[in-house]
This record gives sequence, C-alpha cells and structure tokens, in this order.
Amino acid sequence: MRKFLLAKNTAASLIAQITTLICGFILPRLFLQHYGSEVNGLVNSISQFLSVIAFLELGVGAVVQSSLYKPLAEKDNQQISKVMVSANKFFQRLARILLVYVISLMIIYPFIANQNFGFIYTATLIAAISISSFAQYYFGIVNSLLLNADQRGYIQYNAQTVTIILNTIVCAIMISMDGTIQIVKLVTSLIYIARPIILQIYVNNHYTINWKIKYTQEPIKQKWNGVAQHVASVVLDGTDTIVLTVFSTLSNVSIYSVYFLVVKGVKTLFLSVTNGIQALIGELWAKQELDQLKSFFGWIEWLIHTGTTYVFSCTAALIVPFIQVYTLGIRDANYIQPTFAILLTLANAMHCLRLPYNIMILAAGHYKQTQRNYIVAAILNIVASVLTVKIWGLIGVAIGTLVAMTYQTIWLAIYDSRHFINWPLKKVIKQFLVDIISSFLIISFGSHIVLKDITYFNWFFMAIKVAIVALFVAFCLNSLFYRSKMLRLMLKFRK
Repeated sequence: MRKFLLAKNTAASLIAQITTLICGFILPRLFLQHYGSEVNGLVNSISQFLSVIAFLELGVGAVVQSSLYKPLAEKDNQQISKVMVSANKFFQRLARILLVYVISLMIIYPFIANQNFGFIYTATLIAAISISSFAQYYFGIVNSLLLNADQRGYIQYNAQTVTIILNTIVCAIMISMDGTIQIVKLVTSLIYIARPIILQIYVNNHYTINWKIKYTQEPIKQKWNGVAQHVASVVLDGTDTIVLTVFSTLSNVSIYSVYFLVVKGVKTLFLSVTNGIQALIGELWAKQELDQLKSFFGWIEWLIHTGTTYVFSCTAALIVPFIQVYTLGIRDANYIQPTFAILLTLANAMHCLRLPYNIMILAAGHYKQTQRNYIVAAILNIVASVLTVKIWGLIGVAIGTLVAMTYQTIWLAIYDSRHFINWPLKKVIKQFLVDIISSFLIISFGSHIVLKDITYFNWFFMAIKVAIVALFVAFCLNSLFYRSKMLRLMLKFRK
C-alpha cells in the first residue's frame, strides 16, 4: 500500500509539475512580447514580495503535517480533528495578516521600487495578484496539508494540473485581445480559487473532522519554531528578487526571473519525484521502524545526490543557449548572462542536495533544534547579496544565494548524520566529493557542445548530446564509487 500511494503521488506530482513547467514558459514569453521586460520584472517583483507572507504556510504547514503522521497512522479521528481545528485557526489569522500586508504593500511598494509606473497602475496590479494568495489561506489550506500527510497528495496535484491548464488558455486569449496586465492577473487569481474549493469538497466527503471540537492543550507542538525556521527559509529563497528591486532595476529583475524560470522549472520537476517521500519517512519515524528508515534514507540520499548532480550539471551547460532561443527578438534588456547562469544553477542545485536531510528534519519535527541554521543562512544571503549587488549586479545576488545554500546544506547533512542516521561523517563527505567531480566533468564536456543556429529544434538536439555525455560521466563515477548501489539498481530495473 505504501509503495502504491508513493507511486500514485509521484505520478500525479510529476504530471502537475510538467504541466506547470510547460505553461510556466508560455505565459512569461507572452508577457515579454506584449508588455515588455519592465512589466514582466514588475509582476515577478510583486509576486516575490507577496510570497514572503505566503510562504509562512511552509513553517506551520510542515509542523501541521508532522503532527498528523501519528494520529493518521493510528486512525485517531479525535486527535486529527484537534490538529485540523488548531491549524485552521492559525491560517484564518494568517489570512487577516495577509490582508493588512497587501494593503500596506499597495501603499509602500510604488515608492520603494525602482519602477517607472504610476501609483494606481502598480497598486491595482498588487491587488489583482494577491487575491489568489488570500483565498488560499482563507478557504482552508489545512485540507491540502491533511491530504499530504495522509499520502493522498495526488488529489491536490490533479486539481493543480486542471487549474494551471485552464489559466494558461484563458490568459493567452485575454493577452491576444489586448487585455491589461491587471485584468489578466485578476482572472488568474479567480481561476486559482477553484483549487481550495475542490479540496474542501473532497475532505468533507472522505474524512470525519469535528470542526467544533475543543482542546485544552495545544495539539500542534513547536508551531512557532516552525514559523521562525521557515520565515528564515523564505528570506533565503526570496531575497534575490527583493534586493534587485530595491538596489537595481526592474530590467534586471526580468532577466533574473527568466533564468529563475528555467532553473525553478527544472528544480520543481526534479523535486516532484520526491513529493511523497516526506509522508513515508514521517510514518516510519512515527512508528519507530528505524532499521527500515535507515535503509530507505540511504537510498534516497544517494538517488537525490546523483539525480541533482546530473540534472543541474546539464542545466548549467544548456541554460544560456536556451535563453538565447527563448528571448530571441527581445532587445530591451541583455538576457545573455553566462556567469550569472552558472552561479544561479549551482545555488539551486545546492537547494536540491539539502532535500533528503531537510525531509528527515521535517518528518521528525526537529524545528526548534535546527531553526538557528536557517536564520544564519538567511542572514548570510542578505548580507552577501546587498554587499555585492551594487558591484556585480545579478552575479552578486547569485553569489549570496550560493554561499547561503552551501552553508545550509552542509550543516543539515552533518546534523542528520549525528542525530538520525548515525553513520560516519566521511560518508557524507564522500557523497559531496563525487557530486563536485561529476558536476565539473559534465559542465566541462557540455560546454564544448555548441548551439550553431538559434532555434528550438537545434537546442533540442544539443540537449540530447549533453544528456548522453552527462549520463556516461554519472554512470562511470557511480560505478566506481557506489558499485553496490549501481548493481542493485540495475537488478531492480531488470525485474
């Protein structure tokens, strides 16, 4: 049953992320063509400012999920109800905070951002973009957390796929009809309201939740530790766009957003394969099946490291040629930034490398013990980005993110090896050394494969060549350093 649900969640997540990736490339290109780089930069800047409060969900959301693993495993409906009621109260308060934040942002943002648009233009755009975030919290994001914790995330992934496709079609039609950016984003927000409504209907029909239940003791432990940890995580992930908005130009924000669109798409697609893992690890930890947990974690760690190295090394070699094709004909900003591209790709690769260690911490509920790491990483990112953005621009903010992500990933790996998995630190060091060697070889060989003509067709064949070279490098190195795992993996494929 565990394997079936994991496979089902993985498949649904993968379909949702592929859909997100494809549609995610269509709309920004239309925005660039129809509205220009500055408007595209403005939209991405506002979205990033709004995500600062939206991502607070990740803090309490992760704590809520870890609080649900045990009662779901024990089918304790009373405790499940208590957790859901407590979480719902929190998110209702968060929705009210979001409303105040949005109003404040509408007033303040036009004055702090380096932008050439009027107050009314910018304020109405903020209002339009914010509606989907507000609705998400107000209509009960707790349902999404319940489904994830119960290994039924495929329900929300399917809902996500439908809404994304619908949104892309409607937006494309409205842009072709010369609709204003405010109207386009308003329609987007209204379409995305459908998703929480669908989840609410499903939960009401499949779970017995007593929304009137009373409790004397807080059922969600370490709630505020989770918030503190993930506020720092939000700062770590979202600093770049904000720093560029305040200290640079909206054109640079647009350049950043196009590159980040590619990197985020690759990252999200890669991470979609791992979406069901946290719930499974959470269940194993809740039941204290430690031998099975250790064995499973060992495989997950190796697979994520190997997959991350392969995927992001290919991305580093292919991203600039892709941007050349994607921005062909767009001349109001210089989108060819090779050094920035490499640094941004490596920074996001580090974000993926931390995944197995972060999943273990979230599943075990070690928020208080690890929150200092997130705070330090966030401070590193802010300080490094602010100090370097005036000197190196886009490269400066990428350096800040890379430094912070590297520190955090190494710290989390050491923490897990000492507190959960209990294996020697040299195993972790070995894994990172293999990653470095593999990345260096793939990027070095890949850089010698050149895009001759700037077309999607030629880029596609270039990508195939890079992928084959990278696969050969990854196979050779893992056969050398992880022979037993490679043999077991090939046996599984044969079966």
